[in-house]
Amino acid sequence: MAQPSVPPLINPITVIGPQFLAPYPVDLQVVRKILSDILTEGNFGVTDINGNIMFQVKGKFLSIRDRRVMLDAAGTPIVTLRPKLMTVHDRWEAFRGESTEEKDLLFTVKRSSVIQLKTKLHVFLANNTKGEVCDFRVEGSWLERSCIIYAGESNTIIAQMHKKHTIQSVVLGKGKFMVTVYPNVDYAFIVALIVILDGINNEDKEDE
Repeated sequence: MAQPSVPPLINPITVIGPQFLAPYPVDLQVVRKILSDILTEGNFGVTDINGNIMFQVKGKFLSIRDRRVMLDAAGTPIVTLRPKLMTVHDRWEAFRGESTEEKDLLFTVKRSSVIQLKTKLHVFLANNTKGEVCDFRVEGSWLERSCIIYAGESNTIIAQMHKKHTIQSVVLGKGKFMVTVYPNVDYAFIVALIVILDGINNEDKEDE
């Protein structure tokens, strides 16, 4: 399905780094349980539409105590994601590089409520210390891979997910879907949010 043509944001959204900005929409393929020697250290990969690896994720996926490290195409750690234990609402933290120190905190993600029929997450940047109003929010259905990421409490869309069905994905049992990141939006940040979405989804499966 063709994505709507949207002008670049006046103020670019940079969370992880300006090198992950593009003045045009960026289409990414997200693949779980990928059967490839390229991703031997993780079962989560992100490629461009031509299949070139852009990000990898290392870490266990069935334990909330294991952190996940996101690597860029060169294999350099760019962000570490981990659940924050003993919180009322599911909360995840993102840190620069491989750090888990407070000074390197980039953003936190939490559910808007404990019980949810549909996905609704609030994202707070590290400098948003009061946490009264979210900087970004994620809404939609993770099961259907149809989540949309908005700027703050506005209706401004900065990225959206949509499924991709192929014969290969059916045969190999891969979880593959597409993400369209809008112009001048940090696409590494969007991928990090998707990794957290995946982590929260796995936590729910463990609790069942």
